[in-house]
Amino acid sequence: MAIGQLTRVSLPYPTTWDIQASFGGRPTSLGTLFIQSVTNNRVNGAVNFRGTFIPMQGTWNEATRQIAFDTQFASFVGSLFSKDESQLNLRHYVLQGNVLMKPPSIRAGERGTWTALTHVRQC
Repeated sequence: MAIGQLTRVSLPYPTTWDIQASFGGRPTSLGTLFIQSVTNNRVNGAVNFRGTFIPMQGTWNEATRQIAFDTQFASFVGSLFSKDESQLNLRHYVLQGNVLMKPPSIRAGERGTWTALTHVRQC
Protein backbone atom coordinates (compact mmCIF):
# COMPACT_ATOMS: atom_id res chain seq x y z
CA MET A 1 0.00 0.00 0.00
CA ALA A 2 1.45 3.36 -1.00
CA ILE A 3 1.11 5.96 1.74
CA GLY A 4 2.98 8.97 0.32
CA GLN A 5 4.54 11.81 2.34
CA LEU A 6 3.88 11.47 6.07
CA THR A 7 4.33 13.92 8.95
CA ARG A 8 4.26 13.43 12.73
CA VAL A 9 1.12 14.49 14.63
CA SER A 10 -0.73 13.88 17.93
CA LEU A 11 -2.64 10.62 18.51
CA PRO A 12 -6.38 11.14 17.90
CA TYR A 13 -8.96 9.57 20.22
CA PRO A 14 -11.54 8.20 20.54
CA THR A 15 -10.94 6.60 17.15
CA THR A 16 -11.57 3.39 15.26
CA TRP A 17 -8.74 2.06 13.08
CA ASP A 18 -8.49 -0.66 10.44
CA ILE A 19 -5.53 -2.82 11.49
CA GLN A 20 -3.57 -5.42 9.55
CA ALA A 21 -0.83 -7.67 10.92
CA SER A 22 1.62 -9.51 8.66
CA PHE A 23 3.88 -12.44 9.44
CA GLY A 24 6.49 -13.74 7.01
CA GLY A 25 5.64 -10.90 4.62
CA ARG A 26 2.05 -12.11 4.18
CA PRO A 27 -0.98 -10.32 5.61
CA THR A 28 -2.56 -12.80 7.98
CA SER A 29 -4.84 -10.84 10.26
CA LEU A 30 -7.29 -8.06 9.53
CA GLY A 31 -9.20 -6.38 12.31
CA THR A 32 -10.15 -3.24 14.16
CA LEU A 33 -8.25 -1.20 16.74
CA PHE A 34 -10.26 1.04 19.06
CA ILE A 35 -8.39 3.78 20.91
CA GLN A 36 -10.82 4.88 23.59
CA SER A 37 -8.64 7.25 25.61
CA VAL A 38 -5.17 8.66 26.08
CA THR A 39 -4.69 10.05 29.60
CA ASN A 40 -1.34 10.85 31.23
CA ASN A 41 0.42 8.96 28.39
CA ARG A 42 -1.72 5.85 29.05
CA VAL A 43 -3.65 4.36 26.13
CA ASN A 44 -6.81 2.29 26.66
CA GLY A 45 -9.01 0.54 24.15
CA ALA A 46 -9.50 -2.80 22.44
CA VAL A 47 -8.59 -4.80 19.35
CA ASN A 48 -10.86 -7.11 17.40
CA PHE A 49 -9.27 -9.61 15.01
CA ARG A 50 -11.76 -12.48 15.00
CA GLY A 51 -15.04 -11.05 16.22
CA THR A 52 -13.96 -10.83 19.87
CA PHE A 53 -13.03 -7.54 21.52
CA ILE A 54 -9.78 -7.94 23.44
CA PRO A 55 -8.87 -5.15 25.87
CA MET A 56 -5.59 -3.35 25.29
CA GLN A 57 -3.54 -1.05 27.45
CA GLY A 58 -0.36 0.77 26.64
CA THR A 59 1.64 3.96 26.57
CA TRP A 60 1.85 6.93 24.24
CA ASN A 61 4.97 9.12 23.98
CA GLU A 62 3.94 12.51 22.57
CA ALA A 63 7.54 13.67 22.06
CA THR A 64 8.53 10.70 19.86
CA ARG A 65 5.00 9.94 18.55
CA GLN A 66 5.41 6.31 19.56
CA ILE A 67 2.83 3.89 20.90
CA ALA A 68 3.27 0.58 22.71
CA PHE A 69 0.35 -1.57 23.81
CA ASP A 70 -0.39 -5.11 24.92
CA THR A 71 -3.30 -7.46 24.60
CA GLN A 72 -3.51 -10.90 26.14
CA PHE A 73 -2.17 -12.37 22.85
CA ALA A 74 0.35 -9.83 21.49
CA SER A 75 2.60 -6.85 22.14
CA PHE A 76 2.58 -3.98 19.64
CA VAL A 77 5.02 -1.06 19.21
CA GLY A 78 4.81 1.58 16.51
CA SER A 79 4.98 5.18 15.34
CA LEU A 80 2.26 7.60 14.27
CA PHE A 81 2.25 9.56 11.01
CA SER A 82 -0.36 11.49 9.07
CA LYS A 83 -1.09 12.79 5.61
CA ASP A 84 -3.52 15.62 4.90
CA GLU A 85 -5.84 15.50 1.93
CA SER A 86 -6.88 19.14 1.78
CA GLN A 87 -9.34 18.80 -1.13
CA LEU A 88 -11.41 16.34 0.92
CA ASN A 89 -10.70 18.10 4.23
CA LEU A 90 -9.35 14.79 5.66
CA ARG A 91 -6.35 13.77 7.69
CA HIS A 92 -5.22 10.17 7.23
CA TYR A 93 -3.52 8.74 10.32
CA VAL A 94 -1.14 5.79 10.08
CA LEU A 95 0.29 3.70 12.92
CA GLN A 96 3.07 1.33 11.82
CA GLY A 97 5.31 -0.96 13.79
CA ASN A 98 6.21 -4.42 15.02
CA VAL A 99 4.17 -7.08 16.76
CA LEU A 100 5.26 -10.00 18.93
CA MET A 101 2.77 -12.78 19.55
CA LYS A 102 2.70 -14.26 23.05
CA PRO A 103 1.06 -17.21 24.81
CA PRO A 104 -1.71 -18.32 24.74
CA SER A 105 -1.72 -17.42 21.01
CA ILE A 106 -1.07 -20.31 18.62
CA ARG A 107 1.47 -17.93 17.00
CA ALA A 108 3.36 -17.38 20.29
CA GLY A 109 6.94 -16.29 19.62
CA GLU A 110 6.28 -15.11 16.06
CA ARG A 111 7.27 -11.58 15.10
CA GLY A 112 5.62 -9.50 12.42
CA THR A 113 4.60 -6.02 11.39
CA TRP A 114 1.34 -4.13 11.72
CA THR A 115 -0.29 -1.10 10.16
CA ALA A 116 -3.41 0.70 11.37
CA LEU A 117 -5.29 3.42 9.45
CA THR A 118 -7.97 5.92 10.36
CA HIS A 119 -9.32 9.09 8.77
CA VAL A 120 -10.52 12.22 10.56
CA ARG A 121 -12.34 15.21 9.08
CA GLN A 122 -10.51 18.50 9.56
CA CYS A 123 -12.52 21.46 10.86
